[in-house]
Amino acid sequence: MTPQKQPVTAGVDTHGATHHAAVVDQVGRHLGDHEFPATASGYRHLMTWAKSFGEVQCVGVEGTGTFGAALTRVLLSHGLKVVEVDRPDRKLRRYRGKSDPTDAYAGTLAALSGRATATPKARSGVVESIRALRVVPRSAVKARTHRNVRSTSGSRRGQRLRWPLS
Repeated sequence: MTPQKQPVTAGVDTHGATHHAAVVDQVGRHLGDHEFPATASGYRHLMTWAKSFGEVQCVGVEGTGTFGAALTRVLLSHGLKVVEVDRPDRKLRRYRGKSDPTDAYAGTLAALSGRATATPKARSGVVESIRALRVVPRSAVKARTHRNVRSTSGSRRGQRLRWPLS
Protein backbone atom coordinates (compact mmCIF):
# COMPACT_ATOMS: atom_id res chain seq x y z
CA MET A 1 0.00 0.00 0.00
CA THR A 2 1.43 3.38 -0.96
CA PRO A 3 1.31 6.10 1.69
CA GLN A 4 -1.05 9.00 0.96
CA LYS A 5 0.49 12.45 0.96
CA GLN A 6 -1.27 14.77 3.39
CA PRO A 7 -2.92 17.90 1.94
CA VAL A 8 -1.07 21.09 2.86
CA THR A 9 -1.47 24.82 2.26
CA ALA A 10 1.39 27.23 1.64
CA GLY A 11 1.68 30.97 2.06
CA VAL A 12 4.31 33.41 0.85
CA ASP A 13 5.34 36.84 2.18
CA THR A 14 6.94 38.52 -0.83
CA HIS A 15 9.72 41.10 -0.98
CA GLY A 16 11.97 42.51 -3.68
CA ALA A 17 14.95 40.20 -3.19
CA THR A 18 13.54 37.32 -1.13
CA HIS A 19 10.28 35.51 -0.44
CA HIS A 20 9.46 33.84 2.87
CA ALA A 21 7.24 30.76 2.60
CA ALA A 22 5.35 28.79 5.23
CA VAL A 23 3.40 25.52 5.12
CA VAL A 24 0.57 24.27 7.36
CA ASP A 25 -1.46 21.08 7.37
CA GLN A 26 -5.25 21.01 6.97
CA VAL A 27 -5.89 21.82 10.64
CA GLY A 28 -3.46 24.78 10.67
CA ARG A 29 -0.45 23.15 12.37
CA HIS A 30 2.80 24.84 11.41
CA LEU A 31 4.95 22.43 9.44
CA GLY A 32 7.80 24.73 8.42
CA ASP A 33 8.92 28.07 7.02
CA HIS A 34 11.88 29.04 4.90
CA GLU A 35 13.27 32.01 2.95
CA PHE A 36 14.01 31.75 -0.77
CA PRO A 37 15.61 34.15 -3.28
CA ALA A 38 13.18 35.93 -5.60
CA THR A 39 14.65 34.29 -8.70
CA ALA A 40 13.55 31.57 -11.11
CA SER A 41 15.64 28.96 -9.28
CA GLY A 42 14.34 30.25 -5.94
CA TYR A 43 10.76 29.74 -7.14
CA ARG A 44 11.55 26.14 -8.15
CA HIS A 45 13.17 25.47 -4.77
CA LEU A 46 10.15 27.00 -3.02
CA MET A 47 7.75 24.68 -4.87
CA THR A 48 9.92 21.61 -4.24
CA TRP A 49 10.23 22.51 -0.56
CA ALA A 50 6.46 23.04 -0.15
CA LYS A 51 5.66 19.77 -1.94
CA SER A 52 8.01 17.90 0.41
CA PHE A 53 5.41 18.36 3.18
CA GLY A 54 2.54 16.89 1.16
CA GLU A 55 0.16 17.65 -1.68
CA VAL A 56 -0.14 21.43 -1.99
CA GLN A 57 -3.84 22.33 -2.19
CA CYS A 58 -3.46 26.11 -2.36
CA VAL A 59 -0.81 28.84 -2.11
CA GLY A 60 -1.64 32.22 -0.58
CA VAL A 61 0.64 34.90 -2.04
CA GLU A 62 0.92 38.44 -0.71
CA GLY A 63 1.43 41.06 -3.42
CA THR A 64 0.53 39.07 -6.54
CA GLY A 65 0.62 42.26 -8.62
CA THR A 66 3.97 43.55 -7.37
CA PHE A 67 6.78 41.60 -5.70
CA GLY A 68 4.93 38.30 -6.04
CA ALA A 69 3.89 38.65 -9.68
CA ALA A 70 6.64 36.44 -11.12
CA LEU A 71 6.18 33.81 -8.41
CA THR A 72 2.42 33.80 -9.05
CA ARG A 73 2.97 33.20 -12.78
CA VAL A 74 5.32 30.27 -12.03
CA LEU A 75 2.96 28.68 -9.50
CA LEU A 76 -0.02 28.98 -11.87
CA SER A 77 1.99 27.53 -14.78
CA HIS A 78 2.69 24.46 -12.62
CA GLY A 79 -1.03 23.94 -12.00
CA LEU A 80 -1.15 25.14 -8.39
CA LYS A 81 -4.15 27.07 -7.07
CA VAL A 82 -3.06 30.57 -6.05
CA VAL A 83 -5.07 33.10 -4.04
CA GLU A 84 -4.10 36.66 -3.26
CA VAL A 85 -3.82 37.45 0.45
CA ASP A 86 -3.79 40.85 2.09
CA ARG A 87 -1.10 41.70 4.57
CA PRO A 88 -2.16 41.11 8.18
CA ASP A 89 -4.20 43.86 9.82
CA ARG A 90 -2.39 46.36 12.04
CA LYS A 91 -3.92 45.10 15.26
CA LEU A 92 -2.65 41.57 14.64
CA ARG A 93 0.78 42.89 13.64
CA ARG A 94 1.02 44.93 16.85
CA TYR A 95 -0.02 41.94 18.93
CA ARG A 96 2.26 39.34 17.30
CA GLY A 97 5.00 41.60 15.98
CA LYS A 98 6.26 42.03 12.45
CA SER A 99 8.36 39.28 10.97
CA ASP A 100 8.52 37.47 7.67
CA PRO A 101 7.61 34.05 9.14
CA THR A 102 4.62 35.59 10.96
CA ASP A 103 3.39 37.22 7.74
CA ALA A 104 3.93 34.00 5.74
CA TYR A 105 1.94 31.95 8.27
CA ALA A 106 -0.80 34.60 8.31
CA GLY A 107 -1.08 34.29 4.52
CA THR A 108 -1.14 30.53 4.77
CA LEU A 109 -3.92 30.54 7.35
CA ALA A 110 -5.92 33.09 5.31
CA ALA A 111 -5.74 30.78 2.29
CA LEU A 112 -6.56 27.69 4.35
CA SER A 113 -9.55 29.24 6.12
CA GLY A 114 -11.06 30.62 2.92
CA ARG A 115 -10.73 34.23 4.13
CA ALA A 116 -8.52 34.89 1.10
CA THR A 117 -10.40 34.01 -2.07
CA ALA A 118 -9.24 36.62 -4.59
CA THR A 119 -7.89 35.13 -7.79
CA PRO A 120 -4.75 36.95 -8.93
CA LYS A 121 -5.00 38.92 -12.15
CA ALA A 122 -3.47 37.17 -15.14
CA ARG A 123 -1.52 40.29 -16.17
CA SER A 124 -1.81 39.32 -19.81
CA GLY A 125 -3.99 40.18 -22.76
CA VAL A 126 -5.40 43.46 -24.01
CA VAL A 127 -5.81 45.16 -20.61
CA GLU A 128 -2.18 44.52 -19.65
CA SER A 129 -1.00 45.80 -23.05
CA ILE A 130 -2.91 49.05 -22.58
CA ARG A 131 -1.55 49.42 -19.04
CA ALA A 132 2.01 48.97 -20.29
CA LEU A 133 1.48 51.63 -22.95
CA ARG A 134 0.14 54.10 -20.36
CA VAL A 135 2.77 53.51 -17.67
CA VAL A 136 5.83 54.57 -19.67
CA PRO A 137 4.69 58.10 -20.64
CA ARG A 138 3.19 58.69 -17.18
CA SER A 139 6.44 57.74 -15.42
CA ALA A 140 8.44 59.91 -17.85
CA VAL A 141 6.26 62.94 -17.02
CA LYS A 142 6.71 62.28 -13.28
CA ALA A 143 10.48 62.06 -13.66
CA ARG A 144 10.62 65.27 -15.72
CA THR A 145 8.41 67.13 -13.22
CA HIS A 146 10.51 65.93 -10.30
CA ARG A 147 13.72 67.02 -12.08
CA ASN A 148 12.27 70.49 -12.80
CA VAL A 149 11.14 70.99 -9.20
CA ARG A 150 14.56 69.98 -7.89
CA SER A 151 16.39 72.34 -10.26
CA THR A 152 14.27 75.34 -9.17
CA SER A 153 14.47 74.57 -5.47
CA GLY A 154 18.12 75.65 -5.19
CA SER A 155 19.32 79.05 -4.15
CA ARG A 156 18.73 82.36 -5.92
CA ARG A 157 21.21 85.21 -5.30
CA GLY A 158 22.47 83.48 -2.19
CA GLN A 159 18.99 83.07 -0.70
CA ARG A 160 17.23 79.83 -0.18
CA LEU A 161 13.87 79.61 -1.95
CA ARG A 162 10.90 79.09 0.31
CA TRP A 163 7.62 77.53 -0.70
CA PRO A 164 5.21 78.95 -1.60
CA LEU A 165 7.14 81.44 -3.66
CA SER A 166 6.17 85.03 -3.02
